[in-house]
Amino acid sequence: MNRSALSSPLLPFAAALLGVGFLSMMDAFMKEAALTTGAYTATVLRSLIGAAIIAPFWFWKRSGWPDQSTLKLHLERGIISAFMALSFFFALTKLPLAEAIALSFIAPLIALYLARILLGEVIQPQAIIASLLGLAGTLVIVSGKIGTGGFDDDAALGLGALTISALLYAYNFIVIRKQSQVAGPVEIATFHSGVGGVVLLLLAPFLATPIETQALFPLAAAGALTVLGAMALAWAYARAEAQALVPIEYSGFLWASVLGWLFFREAVTVPTLAGTALIVTGCWLATRKNKRGQTEVA
Repeated sequence: MNRSALSSPLLPFAAALLGVGFLSMMDAFMKEAALTTGAYTATVLRSLIGAAIIAPFWFWKRSGWPDQSTLKLHLERGIISAFMALSFFFALTKLPLAEAIALSFIAPLIALYLARILLGEVIQPQAIIASLLGLAGTLVIVSGKIGTGGFDDDAALGLGALTISALLYAYNFIVIRKQSQVAGPVEIATFHSGVGGVVLLLLAPFLATPIETQALFPLAAAGALTVLGAMALAWAYARAEAQALVPIEYSGFLWASVLGWLFFREAVTVPTLAGTALIVTGCWLATRKNKRGQTEVA
């Protein structure tokens, strides 16, 4: 591939799309593991497995230890991600997967405005419209997938945990943007998993549950997918502004539809197709070119 292809303004969006796909698959494996061995134990093991996979590559190619400011960002994101993941995977044990992922999509909308406050990014009209279209598409898809089950104590716990996770996820977008400007994807993925695992280990005396052997395969898959997703997103966020990549998050439902059909032969419904059209439109708005032929990344 030539240099001009590698510098294509569309590549960050393709990398973000792939990263979301990896993480969508990871969510499915993690729900299985969390139901089997407990949300806390599954979350810790996923982080440690991910760190074990990626750390040797970082040690092999690293040119030195991160400087103080970069290390601070790694620690900040690791701590945020630890509790973001724990609260989300706990929510997955209390709510249907589609419902939980749909509700988590409030995070990109929050991130748009955090990007303005914390990064100084100017919020362009197309970025807002794109995110609203993505949210609308998500709601259309969810309306065709989930029923009107009763609101019990488990649902209340799940929604509470999901709200905490979404708020942390929104801030996580901002930290990724800062982090990706000063470190490479391998370094970011190493510290993301390593710091998160170490932080959560501190809670082991209070939250640990026995490790079930049948959870080991989904945990290994989830660890590998976490690393791949983190690297893809880090590469993307180093090359496009946070608010421009936000609508790509909604493609998680596209991945879920494809994976559902491939592995479980779940039919693609009319609401899914309609929602997909809205999400694709939103992504197109985020990547469309202006009159000078430059991609508008807001």
